[in-house]
Amino acid sequence: MTLSPLPRRLFLHGALLAAALPATSAFAGFNFFTSEYTASRDELQAQIARRFPVQQRYAEIFTVGLRDPQLAFDARGNRAALTALLTISSPLLQPSTVGGIVSVSSALKYDPAALALRLDQPRAERIELQGVGGRDAERLQQIGAVVTQELLRDYPLHTFRREELTVGRKTYEIGAITVQDNGITVQLK
Repeated sequence: MTLSPLPRRLFLHGALLAAALPATSAFAGFNFFTSEYTASRDELQAQIARRFPVQQRYAEIFTVGLRDPQLAFDARGNRAALTALLTISSPLLQPSTVGGIVSVSSALKYDPAALALRLDQPRAERIELQGVGGRDAERLQQIGAVVTQELLRDYPLHTFRREELTVGRKTYEIGAITVQDNGITVQLK
């Protein structure tokens, strides 16, 4: 049976598309047609949750800890947001540990050496502490904000594997980073 030119082209186009499909499943977030890689909120949330809890000392008197992070996105502002449970501990406090919630928003940047999307200049937008008021609350909020921003500065949201950025012989570089309502899309060039 001989195919005419038009059905032969359709057949070849379909065969090429079918051959490309197994390759795209290896790169779950890679879109050949738009040269983009998309990571969903759920994927990023799972990666972040594995790296928590985190903590850091402040002035050798306080220990600030973060746990149970929840990731959200601000597509209009092109920013990522993290909300986490916050603890501030010190022998100077009564009780010795104060708990609360901290919300941070951040721009994103790409670190080519580590192949990572990182938080860029995170800002503590809101800190609520339980059981503390007045000047003590203000001081602890300031300490919590400083340490949280320090803990999350350059924090990796997603680390690419080299093979995620390589298709055939072409290795892609990361271009523009766009925050969507339910994920992050990076332009591949």
